[in-house]
Amino acid sequence: VQLQASGGGLVQPGGSLRLSCAASGFALERYAVGWFRQAPGKEREFVAAIRANGGNTYYSDSVRGRFALVKDNSKTTVYLQMNSLKPEDAAVYYCAAGIPILSAIRTSNGYRIWGQGTLVTVSS
Repeated sequence: VQLQASGGGLVQPGGSLRLSCAASGFALERYAVGWFRQAPGKEREFVAAIRANGGNTYYSDSVRGRFALVKDNSKTTVYLQMNSLKPEDAAVYYCAAGIPILSAIRTSNGYRIWGQGTLVTVSS
């Protein structure tokens, strides 16, 4: 049972990145997937989440309108498309899978399977 996050890198402000979260060893289509991030010296924070069926998405206020989640159940992968990146978006991004109740979908406690993180740097 494993999640593999990838796609991080260095991008200039205003640029775009697409992060991937690939599942192995379990049926991702049965799970919601959340993305969280943690910048140096800060607590981990919720970024976005998508329900198991891929039909409902949730975003933090800081990324809504700039980030978009897509869940490809056929490929057992979730993509986080990040546009108009800002320096404050720089962080290690983690994906996680779980079956959270709606009230917990924005909290890390709602997820039990975590990926290793991928670093996003936004700098000119």
